[in-house]
Amino acid sequence: MIEIAPTDRVFILTGAGISAESGLPTFRGEGGIWRQRRAEEIATPGAWKRDPHFVWEFYSMRRRKASEVKPNPGHAALAALEAAIGDRLFLCTQNVDNLHENAGSRNVIHMHGELFKSRCESCAQPPFDDAQTYEPPATLPRCPCGALIRPHICWFGEVPFHMDRVRRGLGECTVFIAVGTSGVVEPAASFAAHARAGAQARTFYVGPEEPANRSSFDQLFLGKSGEILPKLFRAL
Repeated sequence: MIEIAPTDRVFILTGAGISAESGLPTFRGEGGIWRQRRAEEIATPGAWKRDPHFVWEFYSMRRRKASEVKPNPGHAALAALEAAIGDRLFLCTQNVDNLHENAGSRNVIHMHGELFKSRCESCAQPPFDDAQTYEPPATLPRCPCGALIRPHICWFGEVPFHMDRVRRGLGECTVFIAVGTSGVVEPAASFAAHARAGAQARTFYVGPEEPANRSSFDQLFLGKSGEILPKLFRAL
């Protein structure tokens, strides 16, 4: 059990593992081969320039899959923790689905973007809610400025979103918890080490297997997050 004192500030990082427990295939798993292409070859600015129809077909598939799943007890436990400690919880996710929000979390930082939002590829108009699928022979959507509308996703080679807020959260936290993340993908793989060194936070990991950055954690809770998280927190 992790005891959370009234003075603690908790930073939680979630990865693909928590969504996989809801039945949503992981990014790397579902895209290991998709129509003979690796996901990493589809989710790039270069792929978008070469064939935006093909990229939209991929993200339309992901939208369909994400719309079919529901939050699990792990998502619900994090929403309950937010309700208990309010803005002392900083919830950052590498996931692009909306399962945290569907479970009741109100303040979620999506560092890799949001699957059910789109934005103009060119102008500075803000992202907008969009659950449409755009598959052949559908015409791709365009912004009033004339440019194509793209998924609001941080692709390989692009800078993750909200990094200023993330860095502040890491610098302020006294408890850091990573849930269902491999510890491989940067910059998130370094968050635990930053929290530990800078804020001298206590660091914990929850997931079925040891992460690649295991040395950055004080304690590991190995198992399904949907089974561990509902029993993990004790707010003092």
